[in-house]
Order: sequence, then structure tokens, then C-alpha cells
Amino acid sequence: MFQILIKKNFLVDYLGHFVDIHNHILPGLDDGAKDIEDSLDIITGFNEIGISHIVTTPHVNQNYYPNTTESIHTAHNLVQNQLLHLGLKHIALESSSEYMIDSNFENLLDQKLIAPIRNKFLLVEMPFLQSPINFDQATFKIATKGYYPILAHPERYFFLHSNYKNYGGFKSKGISLQLNLLSLGNYYGKQVSKIAEKLLMNDYIDFAGTDIHNINQLQLLKDIKLSNRTLNKLIPILNRNVETFY
Repeated sequence: MFQILIKKNFLVDYLGHFVDIHNHILPGLDDGAKDIEDSLDIITGFNEIGISHIVTTPHVNQNYYPNTTESIHTAHNLVQNQLLHLGLKHIALESSSEYMIDSNFENLLDQKLIAPIRNKFLLVEMPFLQSPINFDQATFKIATKGYYPILAHPERYFFLHSNYKNYGGFKSKGISLQLNLLSLGNYYGKQVSKIAEKLLMNDYIDFAGTDIHNINQLQLLKDIKLSNRTLNKLIPILNRNVETFY
């Protein structure tokens, strides 16, 4: 599906047919796309590099982005209608969310106010500086509800960098790990990039996502160059995205 060509080291050359399961491109819902024009610019940019299957994941966070399935559905329909109007019928747009594990998350689970990816997977996140006290309880409850938790951008949680064994602990508990592709280009800093590479080399990463918020980040994604060693580890993950979510 994806082939390693020694002469090509740009990451973008391997993203044709990639299924993105983490981004913030629905308009006006969070810190991503501000309006429909932003959304269409990003999606058009995705299309130009071969990404035509997109699972949108706006933040659901009680304190900052209290989005609901209804508000997300409304924004999704707005974008979908514009894509059809522009003749971009081949772009498959699905909607889920990136759920912050906070004090309200388990209530959403209990009340079935969630939108899992493919009715099976829940993309979750936690604060960057410390783990929420209910993380273990919440991820266990995800499993009891019949879903599979995917932890977004594990390489970005700084409190885990000095406790690397916790990544293995997540895996042992059935939590999948989703790498941000921008982490491979030093976008979040050298330390995050270092941990991202280490997770890749240790075969801890299960899935990948762009986590794109704006058109500038998309351009930065296009500029990322990777070594063959990194590509050898990353390409099976890109394939897994396609096999699991296409």
C-alpha cells in the first residue's frame, strides 16, 4: 500500500490514501478552524496531498469546549454540504471527538452522549502537565462500555517523559497510542520529537493523526522530512490507519 522509496524522504509523499483520525477542522467549535472558509481551505489542502478520508475530532472539554453531539453534527453538515456544492463528492467526512478525561467524561459515557469512531474507538486526551485522578477509572469504563480507548498524542504529555515505563503500562491496559505526525518535525519542540521517535522505535504507537488546527500547520506537515529508519517504523502505522478506519 505504502512503499518506501529511498530517494523520497518527505513525509507527505507517504500520506496518499491516509485516513486522518485526529484533527480540528470543523468550524467554530474549538481552537481549530474558525469558520467554514478555514475548514474548506484545510480540507482542500488535505485533498491535494491525497487525504480524502477524514474523521473530524473537535475537542469535548467541560471547561473550555463543551461541545455536544448536536453542535458537532450541525458543523459537520455545514461542511459536508459545502463540499458537495464544490463538487468534492469523493471526500469522506466522518465525525467523532477528542474527549478530555475530566470530571464530566464518565457522565457522557453513562448517558451515551458520545460519538465513537466507527462505533468502536474513543479518542481521549488528558492535561499536558498531569494525569487526571480518574484516568484509570475512565479508561476502564470505556472498555466496559464496549469501546477501545485511543490516547491522543502521548508524546506531548511532559509529565510522562521522565516516567517512560507508563507508556508500556498504557499498552498493557489495552489503551492504543496515537502519534501526532507534526511531532516528527519538531513542531512541538525537540523533547516531544525525541519521545515520539522513541515510542516509534519501541513499537508503542498504534495509530497516527495530523491534529491539524489550521492551514499553517498543514504547510508545516508538508515540510517534514524523515529518515528511512523512521519511515520503516511509521509506514506500517499509516497502513494500520487505512486498514482500521477506511
